[in-house]
Amino acid sequence: MCVQVMLKVAVVGVGHIGSIHASVYKDNPKTEIVAVCDSIVEKADEAAKQFGGRAFYSVEEMLQSGIALDLVSVCTKGEENGSEHYAPTVQLLKAGIPVLGEKPISNQLEEGRKMVALAEKLKVPYAINLNHRFTPAAVRAKEWVQTGRLGQLHMINMRMWINNPVESSPWFHLRALHPHSLDVMRYFCGDVKRVAAFMLKGEERSIWSNTQVLLEFENGVIGNLVGSYDAGASYGLERCEVVGSKGRFVIEDACEQLTFYPRHSIETETYAYLGGMRSFNETFKSRISAFVDQLSDTVSYDEVDGSGRDALKAQTIIEAAIRSWETGTIVSIEDQALKSSQEVQPS
Repeated sequence: MCVQVMLKVAVVGVGHIGSIHASVYKDNPKTEIVAVCDSIVEKADEAAKQFGGRAFYSVEEMLQSGIALDLVSVCTKGEENGSEHYAPTVQLLKAGIPVLGEKPISNQLEEGRKMVALAEKLKVPYAINLNHRFTPAAVRAKEWVQTGRLGQLHMINMRMWINNPVESSPWFHLRALHPHSLDVMRYFCGDVKRVAAFMLKGEERSIWSNTQVLLEFENGVIGNLVGSYDAGASYGLERCEVVGSKGRFVIEDACEQLTFYPRHSIETETYAYLGGMRSFNETFKSRISAFVDQLSDTVSYDEVDGSGRDALKAQTIIEAAIRSWETGTIVSIEDQALKSSQEVQPS
C-alpha cells in the first residue's frame, strides 16, 4: 500500500492572511504545520497554540533549528502590502525550500526580479497567492478559451473594486490590489504588449484610488481594467468578461457565477457556485491546495501554476501603468522590462 507522505509546512507572518493560510494547511490531509514564525512574539505563540507547530520569531532562527520544511507560506506585509516579502523569501529559497508568497510579489520591481531569478537559478518551486485564477469558474472558463469555444479572442474587460480607506502611499491601490486583476487578464489572454493608464484621486483622497488601464496584448487582444478603492461593496468585488468571435463569458465576483453567451444564439449557459465555492474567502483553499498538490507530485520549478514569474509579469504591468500616467504616454512592455531572470544577479 502506498502511504501518503505529509508535507511539513511553516507559515511566516501570522497576521490575518497568514492565519488564513495556516487554517487551510491545518485542514489539508496532505500537510502538517510544524512551524509558525512572526517577529511579534505574541502572534507567533498564539498561532502555535491555534494551528500547531513550534513558534519562531525570525526566519533565521527557524532555519537554524534544523526543522525539516517542505513548503513555507510567506505572508508578511509592509508598505503597499509587499515590502517585507523579499528578505524571508530569499532566505528560504537559498535553503532550497519551496515558497508560496503573498501578493504582490514585491512593491519594488527589482526585488521581484531577484526573487524570481534566485528561484529559477536554484530550481526551487516558487509560487504566489494569485488565487483568483484558481477558482472553479476561472478554470472552466480557461478550458473554454483553450478548446476554442470563444473562437478568436477579441477583448477582455476586467473590473475590481473594494472600499479601502488606507492612504499609505500614492500607488497603494495599484500595487496592492491589481496583481490579482492583471494576473486574471494574463491568465485568459496572455502577455501584455502596451499599456496606457488614467487615474483619479477620489473625494478627500490623497492617493490615486481610481484607475482605468488600457491594455494591448501580444496576440492582438485589447483590454480594459477598471479599478477602485472607493467603490461600494454592494456593487460586487469583481467582474471579468472575455469576448471572442464565437461568444463571450462573464465571471461574477471571482467564483460565484459563470455565464457563456453564444454570439449567434439567445441561449445562455450559466453556472452558480461551481465546485461548491460560494465566496472569495474560499479561494485561498483552492489556490493553496493546488500548490500542495503540485509539490506532492514533485512539480518542476518551471511548471508552477501561479508562479513567481507570473506575479512578476503582473507587477511589471502595474509599473508600466504608473509610468504611463506619470508621463502621459503609451508604455511598451519591452524585453528589457521582462528580461530573463538569469540576467539579474540575485543577492
